[in-house]
Amino acid sequence: MNAIETAVLKAHRNEKAARFFITVCGIGMALVPFLIGGFLLIKGIDTFTLFGHSLGEFLFSGQWDPSDTAEGGGSVGAGIYISGSLVTCALALLITLPLSIATAIFMTEIAKPRTRRLIQPAIELFTGIPSVVYGWIGMTVLIPFLRLFFPMPFGFSVLAAGIVLAVMIFPTITTMAADAMNAVPKQWREASYGLGATRWETIAHVVLPAAKGGIFTGIILGLARALGEALAVAMVIGQMKEFPTSLFLPASTLTTAISADMGGAMEGGEYSAALWTMALLLFVLSFLFIFLIHQLNSATNLKGKA
Repeated sequence: MNAIETAVLKAHRNEKAARFFITVCGIGMALVPFLIGGFLLIKGIDTFTLFGHSLGEFLFSGQWDPSDTAEGGGSVGAGIYISGSLVTCALALLITLPLSIATAIFMTEIAKPRTRRLIQPAIELFTGIPSVVYGWIGMTVLIPFLRLFFPMPFGFSVLAAGIVLAVMIFPTITTMAADAMNAVPKQWREASYGLGATRWETIAHVVLPAAKGGIFTGIILGLARALGEALAVAMVIGQMKEFPTSLFLPASTLTTAISADMGGAMEGGEYSAALWTMALLLFVLSFLFIFLIHQLNSATNLKGKA
């Protein structure tokens, strides 16, 4: 065997080894979410199988008093935490969505390239700020500011948590919306101008409809982050175990309850099982968000091909 054949065989062996390594890494990382889901399912299903609670009680009841023993007998109504999470996320989306869409339109359709190069990194910088910083600023600056204008006896409130979450998900929605608008072909805009449409008519009737798939993806990703945020929300929401009946009163969310109570719950007890079930619910909701993103992208691609 000459030197050339030896080199070729060595190259083939290296290629097979590299392919095997990459395949193992890819499959392994793809299995990690399913392994996490399986672990949460094993830990969280005890609420229903071992301690005999119903799914309806867990999802809709407001009676939260699980027993911290292996015998059980308490109440595991997580409705107060589920409703708190939904209300704060909805409020955050209501606050940030108009600002995000307006900023994305300005970046892609109005701002000059030099201005865009300054604004976009500033917006993306928000994603690198630790959540504890958002929570600390919310606790020391936002809450005293809100108490000056609203009847807030405690300061800590659903409104404060919604505003903090709105700031945190703003860069995600804005960046995704801007990328989707940039992906709209320039020929479509030129055709709209050629038919006599104004800039705003082109944005409203051409750019935004064409970019709606990417915009919805950004919204869902923003909601997923808002739903999973714990530290910043815990610092400003007050963690009162009640249904969120007012934006000016404290409440609790799934993530704040898990982070606050998991460390002190007895392993194998009803309290620990209920917290694991809440974690499983968060995982399922995140999985549904990702599934919805793929469905939106598939629908958008089908329309584009049509």
